[in-house]
Amino acid sequence: ASRARAIELLELVGIRDAAERLKSFPHQMSGGQCQRVMIAIAIACNPKLLIADEPTTALDVTIQKQILDLLMRLQVEHGMGLIMITHDMGVVAETADRVIVQYKGHKMEDADVLSLFSAPKHPYTRALLSALPENATGDRLPTVSDFVFENNGAGEA
Repeated sequence: ASRARAIELLELVGIRDAAERLKSFPHQMSGGQCQRVMIAIAIACNPKLLIADEPTTALDVTIQKQILDLLMRLQVEHGMGLIMITHDMGVVAETADRVIVQYKGHKMEDADVLSLFSAPKHPYTRALLSALPENATGDRLPTVSDFVFENNGAGEA
């Protein structure tokens, strides 16, 4: 029964030849396949909440999109909450409803995704968004200190 459940879960997350893949070691799988296996493990107990910590780090953009689509599909199909922890503001823009921005482990800003991207309130959030390539305005990308210490420290995180 457990083998059948493992095959079912691997198929659910898009692993082809799931029965054969059960015999594979991690080094025999691609990064995207390994991530799919981790997602299968995470949903094995039908959680009400899935916490995905950097689910697309080190994946190429094609596989990244597949993984994000998979997570969003599973969220809907299983009726579970999804918390994504990421540094990738593009992932945030594409997938999130609400965003919490943290700096050094502290919450700096909490907003719906549209408000965060259109009118960021905290200096650190502004720094993050200004570092996106599409927001580049000069030869030099700004650093956090360009924003965090504005107004003689008033904006300090």
